[in-house]
Formats: sequence, structure tokens, C-alpha cells
Amino acid sequence: MPWRRLPLPFLRERARPDDIAPRHEPGLSARQAELVKRVRFVVALARSLHSYGTAAPRLENAVTEVAATMGLVCNVNSSPTSLVFSFRAQGGPETILNEVTRVVRLEPGGRDLHRLSLADAVAEQVLDGELDVDAGYARLLEIEAMPGLDERLVVISYGLIATALAVMLGRGWADVIAALAIGTVVGLVDRYCAHRPHLRPSSQATCALLATVLIGAWSHFLMPLSVQSVVLASLLVLLPGLSLTTAINELATDHLVSGVARFAGAFAVLLKLAFGVVAGSQIVLLLGWLGGAEAVAPVPSWMLWPALLVAGFGFAISFGAAWRDFPLVMAAAIFSFLISRYFGTVVGSEFGVFLAALIACAAGNLYARMFRRPGALIRFPGIILLVPGSIGFRGLTQVFERDVFLSLGTGYTLLVVLVTLVAGLLFGNLLVPPRRTL
Repeated sequence: MPWRRLPLPFLRERARPDDIAPRHEPGLSARQAELVKRVRFVVALARSLHSYGTAAPRLENAVTEVAATMGLVCNVNSSPTSLVFSFRAQGGPETILNEVTRVVRLEPGGRDLHRLSLADAVAEQVLDGELDVDAGYARLLEIEAMPGLDERLVVISYGLIATALAVMLGRGWADVIAALAIGTVVGLVDRYCAHRPHLRPSSQATCALLATVLIGAWSHFLMPLSVQSVVLASLLVLLPGLSLTTAINELATDHLVSGVARFAGAFAVLLKLAFGVVAGSQIVLLLGWLGGAEAVAPVPSWMLWPALLVAGFGFAISFGAAWRDFPLVMAAAIFSFLISRYFGTVVGSEFGVFLAALIACAAGNLYARMFRRPGALIRFPGIILLVPGSIGFRGLTQVFERDVFLSLGTGYTLLVVLVTLVAGLLFGNLLVPPRRTL
């Protein structure tokens, strides 16, 4: 049959060598076929964990422990764009002929707490004997093929998070309304670019440029705004603060290749965002839109509480949490922010960040041990309002504007926040050891 006549579902199917069942491969003994089945399941599990946002230290430890429970000796190397495995049966000789090697090329993983929970449950069921290896592997493929969240809901989350941050920054009602509108536009553009490979690499710069121009026009023609604050609030979802924190955590745990690669990727995103903002600012100046911020009263202080609820709801959507986990994710984000804010005013902001990260990590590990579910359901949202993505963004913007001395001070603040945040995560793991590291 000519390839042009093949049905579209066949053309869209991603063929993987691992999807071929061992029993269909000629020349394999029963022992070899069983080994390949277990290898195939472990590789699929690692691929799922990587795609759903698991960092290198936790992924490698989890995969090694699962493989050992299944009677395999596994050496795995995880990086943001690839996985490399070497397997052999326990007790077998360490020779090249007795090893099974797999190399998997992947896109940098996002954050999908719902699929992460489902994949973790499959691993539990296989290890407990409730599912055989073939059924567990098939279930992992089903989870991978599940449809994602409704794109309209994801776009709404961009606007909600931008609105909440504008309130937290103490801006006026005009800034809050503008952040809601421009944040939603940024969500539309980002989701549009995400599904088009030729636009995806430039999506952050495009969003930053468009947001800056629209905010400049709003401030000139409609009402004066605090332009920098509204730009920061509108682009918050795109800032790689969580990636920066994960990169430093990987470096601190001696996962040097993954840490350096992830840090470079996060820095590239910051560069694109900063360039987009600077380019948009130049366009605004060329057009003569010189509207500036007036001294306006900030929103009432009680608005912080609904803003925290809105932010928690928006982050639960952006993390891909299941509906039943929304209260847990929202509570983790809100309590962590309140802890950092209270202790930050009492003993200093750095200690507040450290203590909030420590409690978030320890609480996530404790939750995982008690309920046999991923601690990431608490850990990710627990640190999302602490990560210093906005600080790095301001620092690079100052560099583009040639304010070198001010950018050095901002860079020092970024380093201090990263160190204290990662220290909190490390001490949280010491306080409550993780359950199978997920």
C-alpha cells in the first residue's frame, strides 16, 4: 500500500522498539524474554516519570529501587533531554554480552501531577503483584496517551496567576485588571505556539514582547499602570524559577550533568523573556507611548487571602493536578507562602524561605509515606511561590538595559534565595526520608 493511502492514525502513531512484545521476537529463550519484559517496563516507567516532571536524583533512585525489586541491576543516567540505561539480571556476570542497554531521547519534562500519581500507582501495583509486568507496561502507555487538560482551562490559569501576583505585589485595581487581561493573552499565545514546532522555540520571547507592547498601549491610552509590575505578573507562569531550583538541587546532590544542562535551559528561557521585554520597551518608546504610573492606592490588604486562593487554584491547573487533589495542592502553596512571609518578617526573608522549603519537602515525604502517593503533590506547589524566577528575570532585564551594578546586586539576591531554598529541600529530606524518592 503506498504510504499516502495509509490512515491518519497510523501516520500519527509513534513507533518505539520497546513496544514490541518479547514473545514475538524469535530466538529468545524464556529467561531472556522475561528479562526483556522487565527491562521494557522499567524503561517505560522512567520515561513517564521524566515526562511528568521528576528531577534526576529522585528519578534515578526510584528507577534503581524498582529495578532491584524486580530482580534487575540497573544503572541509569538522567538528563533533561535523555535517559540512558544499562540492565542485567541480579547475580549474573558483569560482561557486555549479558547487559541490555537502552537510550531514550526525550523533550524536557513539564509538570503533570495527575499522570505522575497514576504512573506511581502502576509501579506500586506491579511491585505488589496486583498487576503483571505486561499489564503494567500497557497501563503506562495508556497513561501516556491520556488527553491533557482543556486548553481553555490552562489559558484561564495564566490570567488567574497573573491577577494574584499583582495583588501580592501591592498594586492598584488598574494594575490588577490589566494583569488579568494581559496574562490571559500571554496564555493564548503560549498555548498557540506550544502546538507548532516552528514557533515553540521563540514562544517566550514572543509572549514577553507582546505583553510589554500591550501593557505600554494600555498605560498610554486607557489608564496609567505600573508597567514593570504588570509585565512581571503577566509573565510569571513562563518564568523558570522551578527549573532553576531543580538545577541547583541536582548540582547539590552530585547530578552534575543534569544540573548544568537544566540550569543552562532555564537561563536560556530567562534570556528570551528579558530580550522580549527590552525589545517591547523599545517599540513602545518608538511609538511615543509614554504613559507612566500614577501614585494610586493599593488594593485592600484583605485581598491577599482571595488572591492566595486564586493563585493556588491557578497553580493546581498549571501543574496538571487531578480535581480531587486541588485542595491539597492549593493548601500546600498557600501555607508555604504564609510560613515564608511570617518568619521572613520575624527573623529575615532568607530564613523564611529556608523554613518554608524544609516544611514543604518534609510534609511531602510524610504524605508519600502515609498514603503511598507521590510527595510531589505537596513539594511542587509548596515551593512554587518561593522560587526566584522573578529575581533572575529582573537581573537579566537590568543587564540588557546596561544597569550592570544594579544587576550584580540582583544576581547576588538570586544566588542567596536559591541556596536557602535548596538547603531547605535537602534538610527536609533529612528530617523525613522520602518514600521510594518520588
